[in-house]
Amino acid sequence: MKNEEIKRFFDEKVPRNWFSSISVDFDGDEIWCVGELPADVKVEEFRESTRAERMGVAEAAEDLFRRKVSWGVSRDGVTTLFTHLSTPVMTRLRLRERAVLDTLIESGVARSRSEALAWCVKLVGRHETEWLAELREALAGVESARTAGPSVS
Repeated sequence: MKNEEIKRFFDEKVPRNWFSSISVDFDGDEIWCVGELPADVKVEEFRESTRAERMGVAEAAEDLFRRKVSWGVSRDGVTTLFTHLSTPVMTRLRLRERAVLDTLIESGVARSRSEALAWCVKLVGRHETEWLAELREALAGVESARTAGPSVS
C-alpha cells in the first residue's frame, strides 16, 4: 500500500505545469522524483525557479514517508539529479571477492573498494534487468501472500 501512496502523493503534489511526465522511484531510504522537462526549459533555470516549492513538497513527503526526497529532471534523454543519497553499505567479503575489487582498483576502473563495489552493482543492474524484474515480481507475490495471510491478533 505504501508504494501506491508514495506515487499518488507526488502525482497530487507536483504542479502539473512543471513536467510533461514524472517518474517516482524509491527504496527504504530515498524517494527520487524525476520529471521530464519540455525542450525549451533550461535545467538550471527550472531548478532555481522551483526550489522553494520543491523543498516544500519534499519536506511534506519526508515527514509522511520517513525517507529523504531527491529531485531531478530529464530532458532529451539526459537525466540530471539535483540531489541524491549515497548510502554507505557494510559488507563482509572473502579473499576472492576482495581480489575482484582490488583488480578493478589496480586496473584503474575504480579508485577504492567502495567505488569498485558500486561499479559491480551497476553492472549487474545494467545486464541482469530481466532477472532483477523477476525477483521483484516474486517479492511482490510474497508480500501479497503475507498480507492475505491469517492475522495473529
